[in-house]
Amino acid sequence: MKYSEISHFSHPKHNLKFDYTETPFKCDGCKEVGIGSRYKCVTCDFDLHMHCAIPSAAIYHPFYKKCSFQFMSRPPGDSPRYCNACERDITGFVYHCKSCGYDLHPCCAKLPMVLDDGDVKLYLYRKVSSPCHKCGKKGRSRSWSYRSNCKTYNLHVACVKDMLIENWQELYFGRTKNPNPNPNPNHNNNNNSSIISTTSRRLETRIPSLKNTLQNYHIPNNKKNKKSSKVKKCCEIAGVAVQFVISALLGDPTVLIAGVIGSLMSRA
Repeated sequence: MKYSEISHFSHPKHNLKFDYTETPFKCDGCKEVGIGSRYKCVTCDFDLHMHCAIPSAAIYHPFYKKCSFQFMSRPPGDSPRYCNACERDITGFVYHCKSCGYDLHPCCAKLPMVLDDGDVKLYLYRKVSSPCHKCGKKGRSRSWSYRSNCKTYNLHVACVKDMLIENWQELYFGRTKNPNPNPNPNHNNNNNSSIISTTSRRLETRIPSLKNTLQNYHIPNNKKNKKSSKVKKCCEIAGVAVQFVISALLGDPTVLIAGVIGSLMSRA
């Protein structure tokens, strides 16, 4: 459900307004990067994913049928925790199962079980045995995967996160939230806003490109192989479908955002 304006416990000073952006932002709830729909404080530099702004008190996931995940504003305990979907550290909002100890980022918990771009469907699996198009490995023990319905394309959720982190280090490690902190509260903030906007535009052109990885592991070396053209076609289609995987991980698995991701990827 979408509201035009909400109040949120994590930012009690001001209400948050629904906003749409084609510029990457860092969510102040889960501390992960997002794009597309969000809730934003127009007064402060504060953003939340849709899933972080309006969380469910508890969720169940088909991969963990015996688990009940409770929403928490911070990971429990003092030991480092990781997301069971993407292998990334949990540093903010989280869905946690007390009985099993599993953790999920809010956006990872809400990853669609099926991504359909009209040409190919990608199905979410907890584990797959086929190699990943990005890393070439048959499995990452803690990572979920999206697999095409033709069963020749597989992409680890963790590998997508790794690519995003590699290309968006400034956002993931928080250096764009306030790149020029000003101790004088009476000073005009227009200069800071300009710096943030310029940095974000620069980051926009650095969406991870899969141009050199899509065909590394599944196209046979023997050009006479009858299946090579079919596999190649599947890889080309999957290159488009991967836009949806990225947009889903960023919290907005829509056709519109996938198109934006595709446009940015083509410029990478």
